[in-house]
Amino acid sequence: MSTIAFIGLGRMGAPMAAHLVAAGHTVRGVEINPVAAAAAAERGIQIADSIADALRGADAAFTSLPKPEHVRGAYGGPDGIFAHAEPSTLLMDTSTVDVETSRWCHAEAEERGLTFVDAPISGGTAGAEAATLTFMLGGRDADVARAREYVGPMAGNVISCGAAGAGIAAKLVNNMMLFIGVMAMSEGSQLAEQLGLDAKTFWDVARVSSGDSWPLRTWYPVPGVLEKSAANNNFDPTFSVDLARKDCGLAVQAGEATGVHLPAAQLALAQLDELIAEGLGGKDCTLVAKLASPDGTLRGYDPAADTASSLTA
Repeated sequence: MSTIAFIGLGRMGAPMAAHLVAAGHTVRGVEINPVAAAAAAERGIQIADSIADALRGADAAFTSLPKPEHVRGAYGGPDGIFAHAEPSTLLMDTSTVDVETSRWCHAEAEERGLTFVDAPISGGTAGAEAATLTFMLGGRDADVARAREYVGPMAGNVISCGAAGAGIAAKLVNNMMLFIGVMAMSEGSQLAEQLGLDAKTFWDVARVSSGDSWPLRTWYPVPGVLEKSAANNNFDPTFSVDLARKDCGLAVQAGEATGVHLPAAQLALAQLDELIAEGLGGKDCTLVAKLASPDGTLRGYDPAADTASSLTA
């Protein structure tokens, strides 16, 4: 079994690292949030004091971080991964970043004689907990083959996407399609409500018909239809508006760079921005369904509950 460093033990990183522990690996984790670090320790992850400590003697290292700037800092900072990784350590980033950041990681690693594979994931927190994530790998064939061995305990699917940056490119396109799908599902759910359809009955129809989609099967934004839908929990986040906006924005940015026209993605981005402007960036991205309702209210969402929670926090 291997020793693995895991940088970032949040809602995605902690369950992923726990599956590596369950597979028999020694996992040393780094997490700046003390509450998240404590929760990860309960899953069997050894909490290291620094990136350098986590990397000492590690066969592989994963990063799972929120934004491109966090990834660049974790890799390129004076106390970062590039400063302390050994040439034999396989470096893998599971974060959703822009293509340029991923290519920067590849280039900087190669310049230092290190090995890097972009390894973004799809499947959300449910997939992280269930070890059914899809890993999209980008890099040299031999490096990707090594990466497959390490991601296996966390994955339902592992797909080699091509050369450096191909994994993150696939992830950005996939997530762009996801948020367009969320918008379609949200509008459909609200039209069905206004037409008097029973929510579960309509969901049963759409699930086996041409309206089917991954967000419809996983995130339907009406309470009482799907057990794990955020609609059952006042739209507390499984995938926050803020993170969705970041991912969708990166896809739109890629469209601008390549000249591809993305009107649907731009509309999805505008809706996420509208929620953020309302102060709802921390809520679940399926709250965009609120923008489709006739009066801006949404069954399953109580703004007063958010206010009460913030007052008692």
